[in-house]
Amino acid sequence: MLITNKHASHTDYPNTLKTLLNVESAEQSRAWLKSWKLLSSSATPLWDLPDAAARLGVARLSVKDESVRSPLGSFKALGAPIALVRLILRLWPEHDLDPKGLIQGRYKEMLTNLVVISATDGNHGKALAAAAQTLGCNCVIVLHANVSAEREQAIAAYGAQIIRITGNYDESVEQAARLAKENGWHVVSDTSYEGYEVIPRDVMQGYGAIAAEIVEQSRSHADQCAFTHIFLQGGVGGLAAGVTSYLWEMHGPKRPRFMVVEPQQADCLYQSALEGRAAKATGSVDSIMAGLACGEASPIAWKILDLCVDDFMTISDADAIGAMRRLAAGTAADIPLVVGESGAAGYAGVEVAMHDPQLAQAIGLNKESRVLVISTEGATAPSVYSECVGETADSVLARQAQWLEPTVR
Repeated sequence: MLITNKHASHTDYPNTLKTLLNVESAEQSRAWLKSWKLLSSSATPLWDLPDAAARLGVARLSVKDESVRSPLGSFKALGAPIALVRLILRLWPEHDLDPKGLIQGRYKEMLTNLVVISATDGNHGKALAAAAQTLGCNCVIVLHANVSAEREQAIAAYGAQIIRITGNYDESVEQAARLAKENGWHVVSDTSYEGYEVIPRDVMQGYGAIAAEIVEQSRSHADQCAFTHIFLQGGVGGLAAGVTSYLWEMHGPKRPRFMVVEPQQADCLYQSALEGRAAKATGSVDSIMAGLACGEASPIAWKILDLCVDDFMTISDADAIGAMRRLAAGTAADIPLVVGESGAAGYAGVEVAMHDPQLAQAIGLNKESRVLVISTEGATAPSVYSECVGETADSVLARQAQWLEPTVR
């Protein structure tokens, strides 16, 4: 399904939104992140897929590969550490703490009694646990019933205490908030709710690093973006808000067309577009796209998305799995890529649109379009990846290594 957003603006980035997310703060966060040992010192690759572009009928199709951002395997490694650093700076303003020193773990002794907590579908929790371990504080993660044991083990490996509930993601968010209040802990969540917006804003600001790299790698200029269309994952809206806000401020009225893609059964942003406010999903919320299986939009993210996302669309789990397989297969001209279930959503959205002439026309996709998608994760749940793709991530990476050898092509 597709809905075109009547509120979307192609003006200069509003000053009211700059108070929430802005390029200056995104660049500050990016500079701090360079000091974290768990992040790559270089930008993640921006791959062109010429055969896929020709098959789908667009001029250019590019993939920003966040799977290699960090050993954590996803873009979430950009948000949690920044939110944690900014929280600590607010808690101890009199100490004149060095943000880079914090993210390097130089203040561990003073942080031993600090406890942070969050609900997660997997990737944010793992990133927060890893950041807490580096900085020296304690971390509690609340997992809902649909989070796999594999993802739980990956989070626990970074020293987090795990609490399981029988409900869904939104209920795990509520449980984390209750436990924080009862114990004097601090919630570091990537979704906002009434009375809780500052930390989710900080998380989203970290995601601006992706947009900054896109501008640099694509040689975009203020008066011309290299891409006409950018497809972004839904979830609660944090990634989309972090990336679109940066690019909107950078390009102003000449910004690209932004599309948000989410599972049919976890359509909270699609429903938000219908209702004109942050809303809840109408489906079961249980999706193979675990990172996007969110039942309620983040209100602070919606403040951005309501004004800049041009279209909201939903896809099926089968669409995502098919996209994973085609990205893994590669071609003589297209590099094989390990793209996880949620990471494939944007690419799947392009495929769904281009296979439906009415959809393609509605969002202005044609043979002259230059399209960007973001692979937000690799095989963060290896067994799920293998089941979906029909081969292991290691097998795909082996073929990728062969593809990268000049003699092969």
